[in-house]
Amino acid sequence: MQNNRQRNAPLLPLSKFRVTYSYQEPLRLPDYPGSAWRGAFGAALKKSVCVVRNIPCTECLLKTSCAYSYLFETPPPANAEKMRKYNATPHPFVFEFDEGGRSELGVYQFNLIVFAHGLRFFPYIVYALQKAGSEGIGGHRQLFNLTTVEQQLSDHSFKVVYEDNNLQLLALPRSEEFPEMPDRIEIVIQSPMRIKQDGKNTSQVAFSFEVFFGNLLRRISMLSYFHTDTPLDIDFRELTLRAKTVQFNNSKLRWYDWTRYSSRQQTEMIMGGVMGSVYLEMSDLECFWPYLWLGQWTHVGKGTSMGMGAYKIVAL
Repeated sequence: MQNNRQRNAPLLPLSKFRVTYSYQEPLRLPDYPGSAWRGAFGAALKKSVCVVRNIPCTECLLKTSCAYSYLFETPPPANAEKMRKYNATPHPFVFEFDEGGRSELGVYQFNLIVFAHGLRFFPYIVYALQKAGSEGIGGHRQLFNLTTVEQQLSDHSFKVVYEDNNLQLLALPRSEEFPEMPDRIEIVIQSPMRIKQDGKNTSQVAFSFEVFFGNLLRRISMLSYFHTDTPLDIDFRELTLRAKTVQFNNSKLRWYDWTRYSSRQQTEMIMGGVMGSVYLEMSDLECFWPYLWLGQWTHVGKGTSMGMGAYKIVAL
C-alpha cells in the first residue's frame, strides 16, 4: 500500500487480532455465530470485572473506569456533544467471522478488531475470550479452549501476543493506509448489512450509495469521536449531498434473514440484512475512497460488533 493519505481523511487507529481456539466435540454453532460469541464475551467480561452487582451501569460510580462499561455498554461521556440522548455509543470492537470460523477440524478462528482507546483493556478482552470459550458458546454450550491470540502488524504478518496464559507486548494501534483508488470496484457484502432508513429496514431494492455511505460516514465519525483523540473534522454536509448524486452501476443483492436470541429482552429477534455485491465506477469519487476503504474494518449498519455489515472491496 502506498501512503497517499488525503487531507481530512479519517484517522481511526485500530488493531486486528486473530483469535484461535481448539475444541473436542463436533461443532454445533448457529449458522451465523456472531450473536452467540458476542453474548458470551459480554457475559464473561461482566462476570470478570464487575464489582457492583445488581446496579445498572448507568447508575454505577465506576462506569467511567470499568472495562465492561466502556467495552460493552459504552455510554456517552457526561461531556459528550454528540449522542447525548442515547444510552450507548458505538462499541470499540468488531467480531469478524469467515466461513463460520472453521479452518480445520478441531481448530476454530475468528478475527477481533479493537478501535483506538479500546486497546487499553486488552488483558480484560483476552480473559473474557478465554472465559467465554470455557463456559460454552451458543445453545449447545460448545466448549472452546483459547490457544493463541495474534496481532496483525503493519506488514500484514501476525505476531503472537497471547499463548499459554501469557500476554506479550502489543504493537500500537495504527490507522489503515489506503491504496491508490481503482477505476472500478466491487463491494462484496459478506455478512448481513442491516441499515435502517426512516425507521424501516433498507431492502435490496432500496439499497443505494446514499444510504450506504451515509451510514458508513456516521459510523466512522462516531467511532472517531468517542474512541480516539482526533474527531473527524470534515464538511459532513458537502459529502452527504455529494453522495446523493452517486449511484451503483450494478447490484447483485439478496435479503438474508437469521434469528438470534436476546438474553436482555428474553426473546428471539429476526436480524435480517442485505448480502451480495454492488459495483461502483470510481471516476471523480476520490472524496469517498478513504471512507469506503476504512469501512472494511468498521463494518456498516446494525449489529456491527457481532460481525454484521462486513464487506470487502475488490478492485476491477
